[in-house]
Amino acid sequence: MGYFKNIFTWWEGATFGTAMGTIFGGERVGEDGLGNVYYEAKKAENGRKRRWVIYKGANDASRVPPEWHGWLHGTLDSVPSEALPAPRAWQREATPNLTGTGDAYRPAGALESGGRRAQATGDYEAWAPDA
Repeated sequence: MGYFKNIFTWWEGATFGTAMGTIFGGERVGEDGLGNVYYEAKKAENGRKRRWVIYKGANDASRVPPEWHGWLHGTLDSVPSEALPAPRAWQREATPNLTGTGDAYRPAGALESGGRRAQATGDYEAWAPDA
């Protein structure tokens, strides 16, 4: 079922076409700290080599660190470890999108955090079309 499922699904890993392109037409260029692997086509089409990522885990574009995002989109010509200076002490690691997880931001009054909001102060006057 694994190969058959990859032909039609994209959300749980590389599709059949991406996997075949990686095997036959891609060259591995690097890996980031999250385990995502980056590839570049061996041959250029229209003057540019195609670049892509095989995610470790769920396919989520927010899991691509900023430096590799720049490489994927052609902002950097060489891989980030060669093109960029070492990270500064004040820089933090990139975090994935936390929406839909237990670590997602929930403001005060959200149903997931108890649903209790501060009492209204009474200074609000509703708009009426006749007024």
